[in-house]
Amino acid sequence: MSFAMPTRPSRFSATYDPRARRRRPPGPANPMGEMNVTPFIDVLLVLLIMIILAVPIKVHETSVDLPTGEICPTCVLSPVENTVFIDASDQLFWNGAAVTRGQLRAQVAAASALDEEPLLRFEPAALASYNESAHTITLIKESGAERFAFIGNERYRGLD
Repeated sequence: MSFAMPTRPSRFSATYDPRARRRRPPGPANPMGEMNVTPFIDVLLVLLIMIILAVPIKVHETSVDLPTGEICPTCVLSPVENTVFIDASDQLFWNGAAVTRGQLRAQVAAASALDEEPLLRFEPAALASYNESAHTITLIKESGAERFAFIGNERYRGLD
């Protein structure tokens, strides 16, 4: 009786596996190429909540000088040229008559609405505040004046 031994592959062969494990394909064993962004999103959400809590609630109010449309009864509107003057105490004048900011806005708008717009001369006093002068120039621009001139700047040419 002859007894035949089962043939095993040699341990040097390419298919030999001493523990009978299956071979894994090379793909899944490689590290992942994508970054985990979940912690990043968590940190961003926490920062967003901190910013929302840190921003103060608006509790102050800002008063806005709305145009009233009232024209100064004592003001004269010249069809050739008009003068806006600011004195040292920041009082506004239209052709020599004291006006409020609303009245000045109405006067400039009325002058701009004429067929031929008169020249608007701006003449602040030497000690008039820069802030009031800047606000007045902005008011004049917003009221639609296109012919505008600075008068008397040559008096302040020297810096003593």
